Amino acid sequence: MKFSKKILKGAAFALSLSMSATILAGCGGGNGGGGGGASGGTDVDPAEVALPLKEKATISGLTNYPVGTESNPNNRTIFKRLEEKTNVHVEWKTIQGDQWGDKIQLEMSNLKTLPEFVFSAGFGDTDLLKYAKQGVIINVEEYIDKYMPNLKKVFEQAPEYRTMCEDADGHIWALPWIEQLGYEKTAIQSIGNMPFINKDWIDFLKSQGKLDFLTSELPGTVDEFEQVLIAFRDNAAALQKEFNIDGSIIPMSCIVNDGDQDPSVLINGFGEGYGDMDKGRHIAVTDDKKVICVANTEGFKKGIEWLHKLYAEDLIDSEAFTQEWSTYVAKGKSGRYGVCFSWDVANIAQVNMQDLIDGKHWVPLPALAADTKNITPQNGSFTSGFDRGRCVITVNAKNPALICSWLDQMYDPMQSPQNNWGTYGEDDGFDIFVMGKNADGEDMLQHAPLGDKSPVEVREAECVGGPLAILDSYYGKYVTCPDDAQYRLDWIKDIYTPDMNTKYVFPNVFMSTEDTKEASNLNADIRTAINEFKATGIKDGDVEAKWNELQSKLESYGLSKYLELHQKYLDEFYK
Repeated sequence: MKFSKKILKGAAFALSLSMSATILAGCGGGNGGGGGGASGGTDVDPAEVALPLKEKATISGLTNYPVGTESNPNNRTIFKRLEEKTNVHVEWKTIQGDQWGDKIQLEMSNLKTLPEFVFSAGFGDTDLLKYAKQGVIINVEEYIDKYMPNLKKVFEQAPEYRTMCEDADGHIWALPWIEQLGYEKTAIQSIGNMPFINKDWIDFLKSQGKLDFLTSELPGTVDEFEQVLIAFRDNAAALQKEFNIDGSIIPMSCIVNDGDQDPSVLINGFGEGYGDMDKGRHIAVTDDKKVICVANTEGFKKGIEWLHKLYAEDLIDSEAFTQEWSTYVAKGKSGRYGVCFSWDVANIAQVNMQDLIDGKHWVPLPALAADTKNITPQNGSFTSGFDRGRCVITVNAKNPALICSWLDQMYDPMQSPQNNWGTYGEDDGFDIFVMGKNADGEDMLQHAPLGDKSPVEVREAECVGGPLAILDSYYGKYVTCPDDAQYRLDWIKDIYTPDMNTKYVFPNVFMSTEDTKEASNLNADIRTAINEFKATGIKDGDVEAKWNELQSKLESYGLSKYLELHQKYLDEFYK
């Protein structure tokens, strides 16, 4: 689900499997890709696995669930309906979402207990190729063509997604999650860690004559922004009294090096203007199609120096380097923030959707000018939302054709939106959707108003995640665009797209096994070094002295080779 901070992503797990030749032979061995395989089964007549089945069948799956929500997938309305519709029962094994990263590697290492498919795997490329080579998962391209008409149709409508799913040998090792909302520089994923500013505080301090230095409604330069934060700090008592705030005023809060809660979007205007929008790889693409490391740029250094200046002036939350999501949200819901960062401020602050649409209480902070004015779109965002490793079929699958036939139901245009966001007709009195009609009089899922409810909490209570596809062409035909997506799309188009001056982002590419492994190994040390420099630089300063040390570390960790690998795939992509 794309509107939550708690997006489950794959990690490069270190895993060692020992499997006997007997087990591998019994599971069908590998084909082509040095492991994995189709496990037989593609000779099954599609009519035999056409749904609904005449006789009930049982398959086994592994998935995760958000903390504080229903732990048994079969108790969720979506899966209850799917069982009735397909006559397929799923025996689920589940892991709580915040424990997934620790436990999934153990599950994948034990073939005796591993279910037949992993529904919301979120595996990265390293994981997919590793498990393929070890024979733990099977390639599914033939199953897609023969038993998955819904997904096959998605690939026909948007062929770039099939290409993005294929490895260097043309194999597909996982079923994708696709969510189109906007395109290229207007894509909803083009900016994740959106900065939000407390408009109520701004308006109040303006009325008190405390922000007369502003040249427009909101700060437009880094200097104006700093002065606004100082005004928040110096007028804390007045703000507490005016807005009945219980707790100290925090001019700006964030979680450094934590995805959408990271403040790096603020430093896009320094130096060359690249900022640090890819916090997993710290790379960007220049206008002449050259892959660079942003931590080599003068703008990155100057931006960290400026953020330290803010921290030293008590303008940044002292817990910004250690706080958990729950703490970050709790303080935000108490009304203590002047500025914060998130995918959607409704996840952090006490504000409802209609107020955000109307521009009340909280508003996005536009790009800040320093040496330049720029917003670098996130890498991979031009093809909108995409997760290559969302669902895998394991080598334990007794009837892969049936499992793929069942999983293909997730790609039905009426099913995918429900899996992604939630459903209708829930027993708890609140629905994400109501079933309505489109302009042609056909059934269409219509988003119900969220009111004061958090989009994250409501969706996590109803949705099931997993493999799915929502194309732009579905809106208005099968489903309405969710309101919180629409206002975010409007913000991006109106506020940020005009300042997205860079031409390219690094695309979604599927490297070879060798290159994926090498890039992952190199990135482990490179990312750690950059994140440590960033955190200590913001907190402790002395950035200039630490800069040369960082550059030496990066070179010793193989940064040149790391960039060379990415350059190879960027060049291939643009051929």
